[in-house]
Amino acid sequence: MSTTVEPATEPARLFFEEVIAREDYQIIGDTVEDGSRVLDLGCGEGELMAWLEQSKGCEARGVEISPQKVRKALARGLSIYQGDIDRGLADYPDGAFDYVILSQTLQETHHPREVLLEMLRVGRRAIVAFPNFGHWSARLSLLFTGRAPKTGHLPFEWFDTPNIHFVTIPDFEELLRREKILIERSHFLRGDKRVKFRPSLFADSAIYLLRKA
Repeated sequence: MSTTVEPATEPARLFFEEVIAREDYQIIGDTVEDGSRVLDLGCGEGELMAWLEQSKGCEARGVEISPQKVRKALARGLSIYQGDIDRGLADYPDGAFDYVILSQTLQETHHPREVLLEMLRVGRRAIVAFPNFGHWSARLSLLFTGRAPKTGHLPFEWFDTPNIHFVTIPDFEELLRREKILIERSHFLRGDKRVKFRPSLFADSAIYLLRKA
C-alpha cells in the first residue's frame, strides 16, 4: 500500500526527525504493516503515532496517563485519551487492533503481566520494547557500589525513578513461556547498534513482536 505524504511544516518536520533518529522506533516502524490499526500505550506526546500515520498510513489511537502530554498530542490532531493502562483496556473489544505497542513503559506499570495479556486480547500482535536491567553496566554497578544501579541507560536515582519492575531479557522471555505467548521477532540494541551476541549481557534495550499461541 503506497501512502502519499504531504510536505511537513517545520515543527512537524523536526517532530518526525526525533522519531526517525531513534533506532527502536525505526524497528517498530519496519514491523508495522502499512494501513494497520494501531494502539500505542503510554504514547507520550504521540511522536510514534503521528509518524505511523504519516509514513505508514496507519489508523492510530493512543493512551497516555499524563494530562500535559495528552493535551499536546490532541493539539497535533491525534486520537488519544487520558487513561491508566494498569486499569485495563476494557473500552476496547477483542481483536480491535492489528498491533498494540508498549514502548519503554512496561517497567513502569504496576501489573506488567496483566497489561501484556490485555494487549494480546485487544490486538492481533503486540510490540513491546523495554530497557534491559541485566546489562553488564547495571550488574557491575550493583556489585561494586552496593547501591541501586545508575548507568547511562538507567540514569535515575532510586527515589525518583519511574521504573517499578527491573525486568531483564531472560525474565521477560520466561514470562512469555509461562503465558504461552509466541515470539515472532526479537531485536536487541546497545544505543542505536544491533546486538547479536549475548544480548542479555550486552543489550541495553529489547524489542519483541508477540502473538498468542
